[in-house]
Amino acid sequence: MEAFTTHRGILAPLDRANVDTDQIIPKQFLKSIKRTGFGPSAFFDWRYTLEGKPNPEFELNEPRYEQRSLLVTRNNFGCGSSREHAVWSLAQDGYKVIIAPYRGEGNDRVPGFADIFKNNCSKNGVVTVELSEEEVEEIFQAVYGEEGLEASLDLEAQVLTLHTSAGETTFSFEYDPSVKNKLLLGLDDIEESLQYLDDITGFETSHDTYIHPVEA
Repeated sequence: MEAFTTHRGILAPLDRANVDTDQIIPKQFLKSIKRTGFGPSAFFDWRYTLEGKPNPEFELNEPRYEQRSLLVTRNNFGCGSSREHAVWSLAQDGYKVIIAPYRGEGNDRVPGFADIFKNNCSKNGVVTVELSEEEVEEIFQAVYGEEGLEASLDLEAQVLTLHTSAGETTFSFEYDPSVKNKLLLGLDDIEESLQYLDDITGFETSHDTYIHPVEA
């Protein structure tokens, strides 16, 4: 996995809450046994007309967002089934960062992202940024108000910055330290385990792994 330290790019809006994984990548695209080629199918039912042409009413099809690599959306993004294909499609469609708001507190808290989707993102090099609803609304208004608006994310500092014509606006966010470290080093779960290959091999060679039958 490629290491993630900082990223700057065009920010695009998807002003919808509760976007589930079937909307991100519909079920008919889950038949492939490969992990490539999913990018053009992201948001398929919204992205294309019944004739298979780009839908001009879908906001992400606007020319101003053609080169986007950051996405701002509403709460509970990535809910539904646990399919990792949803993250593959977004990553392969060019998204490096996804921003969503949490709502409420305590038992009434609605997260910015569904847990499994969020975990799948970190395993595929996509950074999820969770901010307050007020902060995300401010980001939406900035995107709508300025064509080609760019934003940058510094994962080490845990800061998202909007680069507007009027100046820079920054937002701080929380991030799991262990997940952050793996992203900074570019380690997926397997690569993390391979760091301890000598210890694993040593343990296996020094222990009797044979399961002896129990005598009656």
